[in-house]
Amino acid sequence: MSETATYPLRLPRSIKAAVEKMALSEGISMNQFVATAVAEKLAVLSTASYFADRKGRADLVAFKRILTRKGGLAPREGDER
Repeated sequence: MSETATYPLRLPRSIKAAVEKMALSEGISMNQFVATAVAEKLAVLSTASYFADRKGRADLVAFKRILTRKGGLAPREGDER
């Protein structure tokens, strides 16, 4: 089992009520709902950072050359420009 830590969390009443309602409808605890929401947010931020890093290392000249090269197969139906 993974190691856990506690963290006292203060939420506005309206958000807490919405979380309780949503967690109940999902059949999970409020704690599990909040932990999952935080994990999802971390994944989104990590993904955005990953693509920003990749964009910074992109060779746009080579990319344009690949896109405009002659030969190859015609685009499949639905893939046209």
